Amino acid sequence: MRILVIEDDSSVASFITRGFKEAGHTIDHADNGKDGLFMATTESYDAIIVDRMLPGVDGLSIIRTLRASDDHTPVLILSALGQVDDRVKGLQAGGDDYLVKPFAFSELEARIEALARRSQGKTETESSLSVADLHMDLLAREVRRGDQVITLQPRDFQLLEFLLRHKGQVVTRTMLLENVWDYHFDPQTNVIDVHISRLRSQIDKGFSSPLIHTVRGSGYKIDAAG
Repeated sequence: MRILVIEDDSSVASFITRGFKEAGHTIDHADNGKDGLFMATTESYDAIIVDRMLPGVDGLSIIRTLRASDDHTPVLILSALGQVDDRVKGLQAGGDDYLVKPFAFSELEARIEALARRSQGKTETESSLSVADLHMDLLAREVRRGDQVITLQPRDFQLLEFLLRHKGQVVTRTMLLENVWDYHFDPQTNVIDVHISRLRSQIDKGFSSPLIHTVRGSGYKIDAAG
């Protein structure tokens, strides 16, 4: 999983980051609400852990902004505010879970994994994905751009599906390796470039508006706007 931790307490952030990295996950960290909100709205994450009391932008405001933009990334609120009213406000703001400090890492990890499983279950109920005139039928395993049927190899189908599930968002090479190839190896390998190039030749070549874009230094995104 790729997890964003928005926490201004350096010792707590280090504790969380170390634990999840040891478990094989990818962690990004922001130590203030402004940077955390920017990262949460410009990158794609499987889960977000956010402290309530943050400099710049508070945790509940971050969650409300995400939900207002129709971003349903699972969010766990981490806070020293543990009264019933505090927890209720956190959940009403759009948080998916609430864990009070101090906490055991094993419980945090279990809760994040449960949120991720629940989120993936919802995603898997979708029967189609699309951007602009590109449509993917997940049940029929068919891809069309306009009236043209596009035949993709299984790996390219998986790659396109992952891009479409994160349309408009930057998808990093590490995310693709972990979620499409389902294993870790040197992120400098050119396997992604080969598949992206082949996918572009199939869904963009011959059309006036390219949909797959390279975000230099970051990764790729699929978007009608470029």
